[in-house]
Amino acid sequence: MINTFFPNVDWPKMWDAALETLYMTAISTLLTFVIGLALGLLLFLTSPHQAWANKFANWLTGAVVNIFRSIPFIILIILLIPLTIFLVGTMRGPNAAFPALVIGAAPFYARMVLIGLREIDKGVLEAAKSMGATTSTIIWKVLLPESLPSLVSGITVTCISLVGYTAMAGIIGAGGLGTLAFLDGFQRSRGDVTLVATILILIVVFIIQWIGDLITSKIDKR
Repeated sequence: MINTFFPNVDWPKMWDAALETLYMTAISTLLTFVIGLALGLLLFLTSPHQAWANKFANWLTGAVVNIFRSIPFIILIILLIPLTIFLVGTMRGPNAAFPALVIGAAPFYARMVLIGLREIDKGVLEAAKSMGATTSTIIWKVLLPESLPSLVSGITVTCISLVGYTAMAGIIGAGGLGTLAFLDGFQRSRGDVTLVATILILIVVFIIQWIGDLITSKIDKR
């Protein structure tokens, strides 16, 4: 029955593409979380009245974040082709998508981290400082625990954006559902292939959002 409605869909190939999308999304989300969190902390700690207050370092970090956050992802993919080939050895396949995915998403998440850190009650920070807490103690015992709901909510939104980025990366043959929808669906005028790939992407997005909302509700004590 299902083949009647989707006669051009190669189901084993579709599932393989779905797994590639999940693989690209999972690894790039992990790398984005680590790099974005580090950038966000650096932006916060180098801002005025903070532990590492440094006007130039704050400006430089902010400039890098803003520049890469402002470049449209499809253009960023093209600009990073030389770097991708240098790091991965090819511009095709799931692994080739990682440089563009991480560089495109990490600055976005860094800004969300900064927003979450700025929402922390200043009284909590002042209390920790008055007790002689070191910067590392403040980071691990105050900043990260107090902003955890915002960090989880932010990485959920970023992860969903990365799913969309993987689909766009399919245009240059990065693999996954985006490549399948573009090459086997659009270019061959197989609307059913594009439709099924789109539905699977939507399902992935809904699941990520549900998991993110569930975790946020569990850890948010406010």
